[in-house]
Order: sequence, then C-alpha cells, then structure tokens
Amino acid sequence: MTEIEVMKIGGKVRGLESVADAFSLLRNGKYQVIIKRADERRSIDQNALMWMWFACIATDTQTPVQDVHDYYCKEYLSRSVIFNGKTEFVSRGTSGLTKAEFTEFLNKVQADAAAELGITLPTPEDRAFEMFYQEYGKR
Repeated sequence: MTEIEVMKIGGKVRGLESVADAFSLLRNGKYQVIIKRADERRSIDQNALMWMWFACIATDTQTPVQDVHDYYCKEYLSRSVIFNGKTEFVSRGTSGLTKAEFTEFLNKVQADAAAELGITLPTPEDRAFEMFYQEYGKR
C-alpha cells in the first residue's frame, strides 16, 4: 500500500503531482483511492504543558516526575489484552497520541489532580498560567 500526503492550504490542493507519480509506478489495473483526514500528532506545546503539570504534581506529592507520568499513562492509556489465555493490562505512552487524544488525556489528568489531589493545573489561557510557567516551565 502506498500512502501519499496531500494537503489543502488556503483553498489550494498541494501534493497532487505526487499522486500522479505514484500511479505511474503501478501496474495496469483497477485501484481504490481512499481519502481521509490525517490525524495530527500531539503538539510540542501540549507535551510541554503535560510535563509542567507532572512537575507540579511531583512536587506537591513528593513523587518522582517519571512516576507521575507512568501513573497517569497506566490510569488513562491502558487497555486489557488477552495473550496466551491470560488477561493483562498494557499501557502506552503519550508520544503516539493525536492532538485530540492528547487533549482528552490532559483533561483527565487535570480533573484527577483537582478531585483527588486538590491541585489546580492551569492552562495557557488561565490568568495564573504565567506564574505557573515561571515555577514549572524550566524543570
């Protein structure tokens, strides 16, 4: 299977010439073309926010920051698998998440920190974010 990235920017389609090039490499025959919106991977800003939040939680709970990360990945990014007749829980990290999935993950972390730990985790839109960034943005 060949995948080609085609983008529409400012009302103009870019990358169609690579579609024609790809078809020129195929043998004669009938083919199916599927167009679907590409998932955008998490952003650098989302990832930075997560690590600031985890630094805050780590400080307040006296827990290593990597343990905070691993806890929330297990809590919100795990699923059960059956392997060789045994049910196991596996969790994935955050690096493969889309922007939407990462936003959902961050919302769950923020809600849990508030409800279970009494920690308010600000977003960049919040007034208190600048002070929060000064405290945790460089860690």
